Amino acid sequence: MNQKIQGLVRRLLPALGIALAILVQAALPDDSAHPAATKSYYNFLLLFLLALSLAVFAFSFAFKKIRDSLTLKGPFFFGSALLLTLINLVTAKFALLPVIFFPSYDNILAVFIEQTPLLLKCIWYSFRLLILGVFWGILIGFITGVFLGFSKKVYYWINPYIKLIGPIPATAWIPLVLTTFPTPFGASVFIIALAVWFPVQLMTSSGIQNTSKVYFEVGKTLGAGTFFQVFKIAVPAALPNIFQGVFNGICAAFIALMTAEMFGAKYGIGWYISWQKAMMMYSGVYAGLIMIALFCTVIITALFKVRKRLLGWQKGLIKW
Repeated sequence: MNQKIQGLVRRLLPALGIALAILVQAALPDDSAHPAATKSYYNFLLLFLLALSLAVFAFSFAFKKIRDSLTLKGPFFFGSALLLTLINLVTAKFALLPVIFFPSYDNILAVFIEQTPLLLKCIWYSFRLLILGVFWGILIGFITGVFLGFSKKVYYWINPYIKLIGPIPATAWIPLVLTTFPTPFGASVFIIALAVWFPVQLMTSSGIQNTSKVYFEVGKTLGAGTFFQVFKIAVPAALPNIFQGVFNGICAAFIALMTAEMFGAKYGIGWYISWQKAMMMYSGVYAGLIMIALFCTVIITALFKVRKRLLGWQKGLIKW
């Protein structure tokens, strides 16, 4: 019985945490130093989260998977609600931090509501840049890695140059690239592709080189040609390394994306953050940071879904 009550309480903790946040928001007025928002967006968000948490709590009685997940993560969500409330007290309620740099939740959420068309345009611009840069970076990095890993002659002649150029941060090339490419868009795609290329080619070549020679010898004995050895033996064996390179490359791509957009871009999340900072509108800066966090999470989660499908035998080795 005690375990059942304990499980029930753990599942109810998210709703209790949000209810506490609502109580603090209603009982304490915002400090007068904060600009008043047009609407109480934070209240709307809390009410939505409370309704959602109660709905999930109700569904947990009928679905075991939801019940187990909520029992495990309930305390974490409660702690997140407490952290949200603490930040609200420090910023909006008592203004213990400089108001211009630490706006209230209402002012940050107002950016998402009142500047939705501009934010969507910036997200689309960044997404297009990222997809093009990552595509070319993975493609060229994979091809380079296969040649380096499979051919000793290519490795002998090309690898020393890669060792020299590869470790240089992609963002260090921005001044040169901006003067070389005709448009900032093309320069940004190149910078992102360069950031992705090095880790992908490095891990691809390493994975192929570390593949057991026995596999290739067996393939040759059975009459396998070069194409078969590369794409049926070497590449499948190197897939874990390739995905690790892609993961590292995408993380580097986000850094390159944000930096490249701050130099000459017309739109994009990085451009938006830089613009809001120049205007001393830090509510927009925080909104941009939230967009980056959500953007990165969605992309990396999708990558791990693909990895899980292709490398089911490695389930649980790397988690996200």
